[in-house]
Amino acid sequence: MQIDKLLETVKRIHFIGIGGAGMCPLAEILHKQGYSLSGSDNNESNTLKRIRAYGIPVTLGQKAENIEGAEMIVYTAAILPTNPELVAAKASGIPTFERAVLFGAITRKFCKCIGVCGTHGKTTTTAMLTQMLMNADADPSAVIGGKLPLIDAYGRMGEKDLLVCEACEFQDHFLELSPSCALILNIDADHLEYFKTVENLIASFTKFADLASECVIYNGDCEKTKKAVADMKTEKQLISFGREKTNDWYAENVEYEHGAFACFDVYKKGTCVGHAKLAVPGEHNVCNALSALAAADYAGADLAKAIIGMGEFKGAGRRFEELGVVNGITVVDDYAHHPAELLVTIESAMKMDFNRVWAVFQPFTFSRTYMLLDDFANVLSKADKVVLTEIMGSREVNTYDIHTCDLAEKIDGCITFEPKDKDANFEDIVNFLCENAQAGDLILTMGCGDVYKIAERCLAKMNNK
Repeated sequence: MQIDKLLETVKRIHFIGIGGAGMCPLAEILHKQGYSLSGSDNNESNTLKRIRAYGIPVTLGQKAENIEGAEMIVYTAAILPTNPELVAAKASGIPTFERAVLFGAITRKFCKCIGVCGTHGKTTTTAMLTQMLMNADADPSAVIGGKLPLIDAYGRMGEKDLLVCEACEFQDHFLELSPSCALILNIDADHLEYFKTVENLIASFTKFADLASECVIYNGDCEKTKKAVADMKTEKQLISFGREKTNDWYAENVEYEHGAFACFDVYKKGTCVGHAKLAVPGEHNVCNALSALAAADYAGADLAKAIIGMGEFKGAGRRFEELGVVNGITVVDDYAHHPAELLVTIESAMKMDFNRVWAVFQPFTFSRTYMLLDDFANVLSKADKVVLTEIMGSREVNTYDIHTCDLAEKIDGCITFEPKDKDANFEDIVNFLCENAQAGDLILTMGCGDVYKIAERCLAKMNNK
């Protein structure tokens, strides 16, 4: 492929939108491989601070002149086609690629590549698997959609010919990758503004499974996932995981500590291969852990060491991440942005020892909010208190005429504030939470945008008091 050959000759690469969760780990890997990088973004973030710490120059604000000197340009799909920097890049004659194309080229540099896909749980499972393999001395390279605290990074370069990577179905981006093993966690209705139907979505996962050169690890309890695997056109090893004993990998004797943290015996084809104790909450993480163990076994890792590493995994950045406790009030941040993700996150929190759970949610994209409005309302209503920010449209224009108030009116007692610029909206929410949350409560911020800033500001304000 063109980009594969270019990467053998170019030295200077510019990233448009370098602060994105998908862009940052690729930049980190290329930086460690010796490429000279630069980048730009529109919003300040913790990720940009991290990128700058490597000595990579980052410009805040996207302008045509930012691409000067680049031999290759990479952009994130989150930016609009009218972005002045992207327009200049495509007009410049400099080879310009969407982030998924670069990602695909990186996957082809490894003999073994485990691509972790699925509608929910990709980041947690990719991070968990990376930590397990590191503990088992497999020394993998990794591309993770969230920060792994063990390495304090979104990606790493290992010494072995093994890559663990998060493979996202958004706009079929995962079809650019070249995995040796495809790990499919689940399939649920999402990104329907692109796929249109669930059947089309399942067909894309089938294509991804077909890309795997050696094996497919799949959720044997998920009907949509089983359908995707059954429709494959190529033969390869199939490995199933799930709670049912009909799977190759399953859990027995599952118990929960503090109502949330699972302990269980791990079975592989009817034989107990170890006892697992998770440090991440929720029943859904039992399946995530089983899938990661199946993948670690595929990679040839020592399972005993991998299980120890799994028990030491306390979550990825923004995945039920405890940010602090002040005056008895716990503040946790989570990336959940789909109703199914909100459900497991809120239910896990409600089973823990908190007096009240304050669910602070930032809806992400107008299309998802419009299409899944009732689902969002039903799930958020399970929390004790619900606070909503304005919708973060990201890459979209609000052609749906959908607003936060449309969701709020479906949730009893929901708290919103008058629409205004985002910073002021966040400040209203922070002030309200700090005045009304009490000792024993949990403030749980959720969303894949920048809602984490509310959590950080709450902690700062409460500490100052």
